[in-house]
Amino acid sequence: MGIEQDIQNFNRLPSNTKADFGILFDVDGVIARGTQALEPAKRMIKELCDEQNNLKVPIAFVTNACNRTADKARQISNWLDLEIKPEYMMHAQSPLSVFHKYHDKHVLVVGQGHIHDIAKELGFKNTCSIDDVKEAYPLLDMVDHANRRKVAQGYIEKEFPKIDAVVVFGEPNRWESNLQLLIDLILTNGLPTHASDKIPSPEEQLPILAANMDLVFMAEACMPRFGNGSFLVCLEALYKKITGHELQYKALVGKPCELTFRYAEHVIQQHAKALGITRPIEKLYFIGDNPLVDIFGANMYNQYIHHIRKTSNSNYVNGDVLDNVNSNMNTSKTTNGYIAPMSRQIPPEADFDEQTVLDCEGILVGTGVYKPTKNNFNGEAKSMHQVHRDIEKRPDFCIPRHFADDVHKAILYILKKQHFVV
Repeated sequence: MGIEQDIQNFNRLPSNTKADFGILFDVDGVIARGTQALEPAKRMIKELCDEQNNLKVPIAFVTNACNRTADKARQISNWLDLEIKPEYMMHAQSPLSVFHKYHDKHVLVVGQGHIHDIAKELGFKNTCSIDDVKEAYPLLDMVDHANRRKVAQGYIEKEFPKIDAVVVFGEPNRWESNLQLLIDLILTNGLPTHASDKIPSPEEQLPILAANMDLVFMAEACMPRFGNGSFLVCLEALYKKITGHELQYKALVGKPCELTFRYAEHVIQQHAKALGITRPIEKLYFIGDNPLVDIFGANMYNQYIHHIRKTSNSNYVNGDVLDNVNSNMNTSKTTNGYIAPMSRQIPPEADFDEQTVLDCEGILVGTGVYKPTKNNFNGEAKSMHQVHRDIEKRPDFCIPRHFADDVHKAILYILKKQHFVV
């Protein structure tokens, strides 16, 4: 008997009148491809609403794209014919809102589009762009031959305040210029008025916070396209080639990192309260199309959850080191004993609701990056080199708990498993 038939028999199953689970959706490859909504997404949302078109299950959308939150929420609302409030829309950069100690600093933001608006909604108050740096220091961008000719006719350097941190929202235009100036700023600790005579130590290095480690993503093209992860690989490789040292990050946010899933749990809890649900949210489902990002992240967060539960029930804080983390990365033990590179630590100032989820289940769909006719789950082991440097190589984390052809079938599976009737 298929899931579609089983769903019709829900009235014979014990049901929960209030959901104690939440559902997280990737967007590209699950809800839409490029600017076009997928038909299964339009059908699935109806399964989660009552006859008055009110959601009965807390949900959130988690994408590694970089947009203004209200803009993306509006787009998804139009796709699904249901109001999706901005507070239930998460981008890769969304967890940067909890890094309060950087919000008052002079921050360089890297990316495309409305990057200053995005920074402002996250709490950053004093931002500049690569274009501002190029204007202040005309001699830096010599990979731009047009700028060489312009400088040859005369130039004026402007006074420019020291940059205190760099925030990379997404892949920029003109990678070559961005890479050059970012290296300059890192080597001079944010003030490229003269060359430094020493390489900054990891502790002294200009803080870098990066969102979205996706090496590739799926849009309308028949093959995956370069993502911000590809830009970061270039930045890391250049820095190491020039200095002999590993580039250090103060934070890596976006899928698959634990902070993004912890933030998503908080968002789900907030949505549950808005729906009048008072019982704890104990189960998270994450529906994604990329085993190396979505499924990997769900499984890594599940490991984090179970580690917290194990250590909270013990007088001894178990500091098991995660497998195969690059030995060059600075690692640190959090207060709950979970060890990971510094770039993946959840900041202590993060103001989240109490962590209540007991299990996080990743569900893979075949409408995006993953092609069930060409791939197999175990085959992802061959692609572990695509995972970001600061993340352990765990091929088993690429294996989903469940595979569904599309997001509609994934929702039917969840509702059946939860014995939940809308």
